[in-house]
Amino acid sequence: QVQLIESGGGLVQAGGSLRLSCVASGLTFSTYTMGWFRQAPGQEREFVGRITWSGRSTYYADSVKGRFTISRDNAKNTVYLQMNSLKPEDTAVYYCAADRSGSGAYAKDYDYWGQGTQVTVSS
Repeated sequence: QVQLIESGGGLVQAGGSLRLSCVASGLTFSTYTMGWFRQAPGQEREFVGRITWSGRSTYYADSVKGRFTISRDNAKNTVYLQMNSLKPEDTAVYYCAADRSGSGAYAKDYDYWGQGTQVTVSS
């Protein structure tokens, strides 16, 4: 049974930082592209970024580029999302997801999802 468990969310003031973690089990983690998505109330799920299985390549949405960084530790089956210079518009539930195919450009590409962790940025 595949499980993705996110942690690290919380309440932070604008300009602050948070680091989210996602621990995977039940899959060969090092063969999956890992992505981060977010969903604010009343809005569609939005791509945040992804990292290839090797960790050599990362891709980000324009809205977070230069502020967010994705990394992974394949020995720990964990992917991270470092979020700096947070803005109120970053408030959302953040999800990690695993993509076996490696394309990882859209939510539909992902095979497994975590339950999400809430990030709230106050102004």
